[in-house]
Amino acid sequence: MKDLNYANLEVGYDVPAVPGMDEADIQTPCLILDLDALERNIRKMGDFAKSHGMRHRSHGKMHKSVDVQHLQQDMGGACGVCCQKVSEAEVFARGGIKDVLVSNQVTQPEKIKRLANLPKLGARTICCVDDLANVADLSKGATEAGTQIECLVEIDCGAGRCGVTTTPEVVALAKAIDAAPGLKFTGIQAYQGAMQHLDDYAERQSKTQIAIEMVRDAVDALKAEGLHCDIVGGGGTGSYYFEGASGVYNELQCGSYAFMDADYGRILDKDGKRIDDGEWENALFILTSVMSHAKADKAIVDAGLKAQSVDSGLPTVFGRTDVKYVKCSDEHGVVADPDGVLKVNDKLKLVPGHCDPTCNVHDWYVGVRGGKVETLWPVSARGKAY
Repeated sequence: MKDLNYANLEVGYDVPAVPGMDEADIQTPCLILDLDALERNIRKMGDFAKSHGMRHRSHGKMHKSVDVQHLQQDMGGACGVCCQKVSEAEVFARGGIKDVLVSNQVTQPEKIKRLANLPKLGARTICCVDDLANVADLSKGATEAGTQIECLVEIDCGAGRCGVTTTPEVVALAKAIDAAPGLKFTGIQAYQGAMQHLDDYAERQSKTQIAIEMVRDAVDALKAEGLHCDIVGGGGTGSYYFEGASGVYNELQCGSYAFMDADYGRILDKDGKRIDDGEWENALFILTSVMSHAKADKAIVDAGLKAQSVDSGLPTVFGRTDVKYVKCSDEHGVVADPDGVLKVNDKLKLVPGHCDPTCNVHDWYVGVRGGKVETLWPVSARGKAY
């Protein structure tokens, strides 16, 4: 990412802060990153992948930031990025990321054309396929562009969304891809998203094992047909240790581990301990300020619905048990303050309920270390939903 010209950025209008400012002076509401915690999370996941002989392809749909992705590659050894949309992938490719997987189906003609042109930006380009007709369309797009699109056959291993459900379907698609001009069969995509947030460790393990066996059967069948899987990808923040020990997956696709959120934080590890209590650290916060305390038992803060997503529940107040975020409307958040400990202009750090869509409603990350603003990163792919 090119260095920002801070001289042309006005705090409070263009940006919430600039490097060198005290954390106390950051304009709210905004997203802040605890850089020390973020870096520890990134190193930890990188070390896990390396120790298990796996690659980690970090999921860019979570942060939508070229700068965070570069950090994950430089500090955590990530091999590349996962995206969900072609426009999102294009942001990362234009930002210098050289290995890009659209872990989704690309079917519309204009999107296929843009996908086929990504290699011209210097990026290895991969997408998912679950339909034979799509193979022909992708082949046509790559041939016309004079490029190569790599394809993963997607297996629906429990999420109930995209993907085929039987090994014969996997083999048929892989053969079609392998025979198609402009395409390369690269492997399997098998991410079980539906179980990532199940609180119970044993239940997550049971559902992941079903996925692992489906994938193992498909890989064996492909091998019998002479088709090699360079990528057998999947695994998220709630299940990576299962895929890591499977002996069949070779690429993890974890995203939320780097920032963490309240919903992920509630799931339990094998010892019955919350994963935000030792396994991963909260690194992402919505910084918010008290704007009114006219009612003795509650404070009103400036982070409401427009500053976050509450699809996975309300945010929690980080590091405090004496106050609780209990309600929100467009521009206001209600914080229960039974003992009246807060005052106007006090700041609170909120852990968002769901980090991905929360990040997508902000323009900037403010990176903080030791009480000072160290860096400012744009949410590079914000709004890139097509």
